[in-house]
Amino acid sequence: MKTYLVLSNGSIYQGYSKIKPTATAGEVVFSTGMTGYQETITDPSYYGQIMVFTYPLIGNYGINFEDNEKDTPCISGIIAYDIAKHPSNYRSKMSLYQYAEKFDIPMIEGIDTRELTKEIRQNGCIKGVITDNPKDKTIQELLDKPLSFANHSTKDINHIEGDGPKVAVIDYGIKNSIVSELLNLNADVYIFPADVSAKKIKDINPDGIVLSNGPGDPAKMIDKIDVIEELQEVYPIMGICLGNQLLGLANGAKTFKMKFGHRGFNHAVKNLSTGKCYFTSQNHGYALLPESIPGSNVEVIFEEVNDHTIEGIKVKNHNAFSVQFHPDASPGPHDALFIFHKFFNMINQKGVITNE
Repeated sequence: MKTYLVLSNGSIYQGYSKIKPTATAGEVVFSTGMTGYQETITDPSYYGQIMVFTYPLIGNYGINFEDNEKDTPCISGIIAYDIAKHPSNYRSKMSLYQYAEKFDIPMIEGIDTRELTKEIRQNGCIKGVITDNPKDKTIQELLDKPLSFANHSTKDINHIEGDGPKVAVIDYGIKNSIVSELLNLNADVYIFPADVSAKKIKDINPDGIVLSNGPGDPAKMIDKIDVIEELQEVYPIMGICLGNQLLGLANGAKTFKMKFGHRGFNHAVKNLSTGKCYFTSQNHGYALLPESIPGSNVEVIFEEVNDHTIEGIKVKNHNAFSVQFHPDASPGPHDALFIFHKFFNMINQKGVITNE
């Protein structure tokens, strides 16, 4: 059936879908990854967003039970040029269409995603509605309604036993792949809700703390800052994605909303200490503001090669650092897996992190 993407600036894109869409609003963003659509769809960092996949074909290897970042989808909608109806892969349990129908995710295919991506790059990320009736009067109501970001944090303290260092994770919307990398290094992992108090974490006496990824505007999460400020005086800390932004805010830096963000896993990042470059997996629409760094208590340690946005910081005179990219690389290249080893070395040596 005919299906439409209606943007808040008046643009309308016509495509089609095998399933009747529920009229759904979201921030329209794009990802440049050639694969990894399942991890993207289930990544909590994408909550409230309609994802445009720039690669012309997705769904060709289906959906399996192993690659989810969360048990249920997190994105608001899927847009692609072509979505495979008959996937072929030994791990596939269902097609992408079957998965979308099961969880009521609106999808559009047949849209010129090149044109749509160019519009987003030129004008910035924009709100849109997926609908089967572009003249529906409720579309404007959906566009006018502020986006809300559901709390994808755990509600309880979860403990996954390991034989290594005790790591407390503050869950702002964590991906399964981050936890998996900690467990691969034998960490004894405690996962805390986003609204945890510093005392609760101190009660388990961790060896180190991870500030996770998650959705939303970091500047609206000021209530999380006091906890980070208190914990960084006692424990080694590593932040990832949103965790990077919150660590910066806790030390005097500021954030800004990017024009169209970084989403995909072909983003080159440079280590400013060594000059080495890495291809990284990224999914963020906010970043630390470079102009705010001189008056803060952080130093920039990584930078994006193309637009020179900040990709990592360390806190002066503290055992705390963070990266904007995803070293867990799910999906994506494994160039930056060493970040986890650096964190564990920092825990073991109780020293300020050194760069590879």
